[in-house]
Amino acid sequence: MKFKPLLAAAGAFALALPAVPATAQQDLSFDAYVQLLIAKARAEGVSEATLARMTAGLEPNDRVIRLDRAQPGSPTSSGYPALAPYIARHVDAARIRGGRSARAEWSGTLRAIERDYAVPGEIVVAIWGHETAYGAVKGGFDLSQALATLAWEGRRRDLFASEWVALMKVADKGYSRGELQGSWAGAFGNPQFLPSVYLRLAADGNGDGRADIMNDSADALASIANYFRDAGWREGQPWGVGAYVPSGFDVAAYRTPIAAPVCSRVHERHSVYKPVSEWRAFGIQPQRAIGDDVLVTLFQPDGPGTPAWLLTSNYRVILEYNCSNYYAMSVGLLADEIAE
Repeated sequence: MKFKPLLAAAGAFALALPAVPATAQQDLSFDAYVQLLIAKARAEGVSEATLARMTAGLEPNDRVIRLDRAQPGSPTSSGYPALAPYIARHVDAARIRGGRSARAEWSGTLRAIERDYAVPGEIVVAIWGHETAYGAVKGGFDLSQALATLAWEGRRRDLFASEWVALMKVADKGYSRGELQGSWAGAFGNPQFLPSVYLRLAADGNGDGRADIMNDSADALASIANYFRDAGWREGQPWGVGAYVPSGFDVAAYRTPIAAPVCSRVHERHSVYKPVSEWRAFGIQPQRAIGDDVLVTLFQPDGPGTPAWLLTSNYRVILEYNCSNYYAMSVGLLADEIAE
């Protein structure tokens, strides 16, 4: 996603930051910086009433800064943690059980979503399960405070300043500050959308004229489906299928030579794309039905003799939601379990 810069001069306020500060040190005080944010939001049409209630008593949150500083940078090692243990933790019996229950409870809504958005209901439910445990864990950070803190901190100022202004526009739709709570990094609601994503893709799933992803599960499910449709989900194709790889086959020999412009470490592990028929000619056998003309990439993350998959372009749509092979594989596999 692309984010608009806050102010042309915003970068002038960023300083080099200590590794683990108790409080961020900036050229401007937090209060003064918030006034810049308010001016930007006001210029983009946010009402004075919304700005007043969303900034009352606002102060920086040191915990948010510590959490942001603790995020890893770009890894330099060529090694990868094994996929299998991650799958065992994230596609467990409780999450499968919860997904099947949610699919049954919202079957009518999901049928409508499949008709209107052409995205399988089990994929939508799997995202819901991974993001918030089917709505049980949505985060408790005051989003106005968290995003203002991150913007003021300066490490990713343009991103978070833009998201703070977007949050004000969400609040201007009539949502209370208490409703607008979420993760320390600004994601919120059942699908954990950033405010800018909400403004672009949140959908009304129950026909009441609102897209309330915080409190209404039908809206949240429709919004996830709308995200996937916007990202290019192809109707009638699976996200991927398990594949049998014959002993001695060198998967690494077919790794893609193309460097992806974003999330390069995710895509460098995939093979070149070939039609299923060509992989069959090499002895690679899909374990589920898939058309011979479908373009797929071969992925065997844990090395020779371990599970492998043929991944379609729909797998890349899952990566649009969270650019991680661990995340995307666990969503796809959870969706398969939910559908059974």
